[in-house]
Amino acid sequence: SVFVWSGFTSPDLYYVIFVAGIGRPRREYSTNCARSLSLTMSSYTPIGPPQPYNGTGKTGGDSAVDNLNVYFDPGDQAYIIVSSCMVLLMIPGLGFLYSGLARRKSALSMIWACMGSFSVIVFQWYFWGYSLAFSPSATNGFIGNLGSFGLKGVLGTPSPGSPLIPELLYSFYQLQFCATTAAIVVGAIAERGRLIPAMVFIFFWATLVYCPIACWAWNVNGWGYKYGILDYAGGGPVEIGSGLSALAYSMVLGKRQEKMMLNFRPHNVSLITLGTILLWFGWLGFNGGSAFGANLRAVMACWNSCLAAMFGSITWCLLDYRLARKWSMVGWCSGCISGLVAATPASGFIPPWAAVILGIVTGIISNFATKIKFWIRIDDSMDVFAEHGVAGMVGLIFNALFAADYIIGLDGVNGNGAINGGWLNHNYKQLYIQVAYIVACTGYAFVMSAIIAFIINYIPGLHLRASEEAELLGMDDDQLGEFAYDYVEVRRDYLAWTPAKDEPEKTESNVAAGDRHGIPEHSDMINGHSPERDSGNAHTGIQGDRHAQGIDGPKLNEKDLPITNGS
Repeated sequence: SVFVWSGFTSPDLYYVIFVAGIGRPRREYSTNCARSLSLTMSSYTPIGPPQPYNGTGKTGGDSAVDNLNVYFDPGDQAYIIVSSCMVLLMIPGLGFLYSGLARRKSALSMIWACMGSFSVIVFQWYFWGYSLAFSPSATNGFIGNLGSFGLKGVLGTPSPGSPLIPELLYSFYQLQFCATTAAIVVGAIAERGRLIPAMVFIFFWATLVYCPIACWAWNVNGWGYKYGILDYAGGGPVEIGSGLSALAYSMVLGKRQEKMMLNFRPHNVSLITLGTILLWFGWLGFNGGSAFGANLRAVMACWNSCLAAMFGSITWCLLDYRLARKWSMVGWCSGCISGLVAATPASGFIPPWAAVILGIVTGIISNFATKIKFWIRIDDSMDVFAEHGVAGMVGLIFNALFAADYIIGLDGVNGNGAINGGWLNHNYKQLYIQVAYIVACTGYAFVMSAIIAFIINYIPGLHLRASEEAELLGMDDDQLGEFAYDYVEVRRDYLAWTPAKDEPEKTESNVAAGDRHGIPEHSDMINGHSPERDSGNAHTGIQGDRHAQGIDGPKLNEKDLPITNGS
């Protein structure tokens, strides 16, 4: 059978003729056969289908005497390599998102935190993280062993996740998952957390929280895998794990201290939008690549991800418009992210019409879930719990209701009832299986993360929280000594609060010894004092300046001020 593809990249037509192998099945469900497809061009030798694996799994294969590439389809491998690189872009995307949501004086520290966590996870995953999550020789069902310590024996063996790709590629792909989850968690430190203790936390969190939950869900010996849970790309390890861990870290860290801080708006919506677009692009590799091959299930996962994201963003915008009578770009980004989060566990299981419902329901639930932090008095400034933890739970519940076996079989491996669907396939017990999995992930992630953070906080030199003065200066100045925009940004903010008009003029510097900013009165902000007289700054008290209160404006008590909302 022959088909022709043509592209109009020049005035001439270019034709590439693909000749499919005749009489060979694309994939047999009962074997490891990959598709038979040869590309015929003038100077290329036709390539046959991948050969059955020769069984040298203990050492990962011997590439000195054997061509390990013949056991896997090059197209599948290329797709997962590209997907891995796409997922990596989610980490700077999260950095830009958090930077835009934070105030200007802490904007750069959020980017550093995300990229710093990536450095930690690369080491942790190589050192023992992959082995603890996916070691095939572990049998306890809770966490793996050190059988693959330092990627020992991880080479050309068919991967634990799918026989379509080698284990070396699978371990690299899963590295991006763990790194992205860690970058989500560090949103909890916004504007008050020290960076180095947070990196120490991330190492132990990945070891004691992420790796066990990943083992439950995706290791063939994990209890969740054997129990029959449906979690396509990480509703438990990635979304619930990050959402509840960030909530626990925020609880241990405590609320921000500035008494006069209002429910501020994000300082840079353009950065938020850029971060969201990078996240969306990376998420297509996150969800699409979780089919572990260039197949129809990957395409379906990408379709469902886009549908859930778009309907989630529309729903969120409508809910915000109901209150403000104006459209919100931040609302669009928040709804888009919550829809993508919900699609993470569900996009490879549900049909497209269910993804539409998923986006709408998630947009509603996550929008209202952003209010939970006010009830429980935990300063989750980036709304990680609402947009990741809660949305991940919704996606897992949808698997119980709308998972379909014909969607699962689109990968060419899990057909013929290899994995049962949900209620659409009359598998009604799947609901309580999913609920049990959600409860286990929620409880374990929150409690274990809180314990890790609590212990680290009492180690000398590793206290999690910055000082009150450092919070006023901003994390950029205190932790980095650099700024996202320029080196006078913190002083510019301070001038809105400081009565500088009556300060004596000097021929030399007005900066007192030990006072970098020359503003002894900056401690008034901690006590909730507003300026009593004009500071002489042209920007003081102008309407719309979130750093300044009017000279004669009302003084607010702390009890009248809500916790700041980062979204």
